[in-house]
Amino acid sequence: MLFRNCAGGVVFYGENVFLLQNEKKEWVLPKGLIREGMPPQEVAGARVLAEAGIRARVLCPAGHTSYEFYSLTRQKPVCNEVRWFVMEAQSDACSVSAEQGFTNGGWFPREEALARITYSQDKKLLEEAFRRRTVKR
Repeated sequence: MLFRNCAGGVVFYGENVFLLQNEKKEWVLPKGLIREGMPPQEVAGARVLAEAGIRARVLCPAGHTSYEFYSLTRQKPVCNEVRWFVMEAQSDACSVSAEQGFTNGGWFPREEALARITYSQDKKLLEEAFRRRTVKR
């Protein structure tokens, strides 16, 4: 199994959170692979910018998730371990990247975001990010 370290952002603007929809119609949060020597916070910010066109700053850690899948291109199982950060966008401007494999995205109020997000561990992460964001204010 291939193990990969990743970082991502739970991005807020006002009371809304940003979600992306991938080509499999899954609603997810922006994230990506941590390259050697890059701080996780920088990776989270870079992935948010690349995937969603959003400039955001890190407020605090949000937690960790992990998931496994079978990579057809690598012909082996992969485990992604993701370090998440609560982030705040500078504006509500966004640009969903089709080149990064996304078909839709936008800002959603808490309850709508929780209803849309595909994976249960991401729902728990989102709840924790809402809580931590409130504490930081």
